[in-house]
Amino acid sequence: MYVNPDYKTKKEFKAAVATGRAHEPYNPSGMYEPIRNGRVVIEGPHYPQPHRWYADCDVVEGVVTRVR
Repeated sequence: MYVNPDYKTKKEFKAAVATGRAHEPYNPSGMYEPIRNGRVVIEGPHYPQPHRWYADCDVVEGVVTRVR
């Protein structure tokens, strides 16, 4: 799963979520429905760049609320 914008580091992503900015996870292939409630792994940066970080996240009503 990815989020927009495309964060270069997990630290940037975690800081943005902490400020309250809404991030909705999505699957770029559209093959799977996004998770509305539960846990999801976000990866970055986006393809075609190699993934350099992964974040275990809590999602509530389609929005990332916590990053581990």
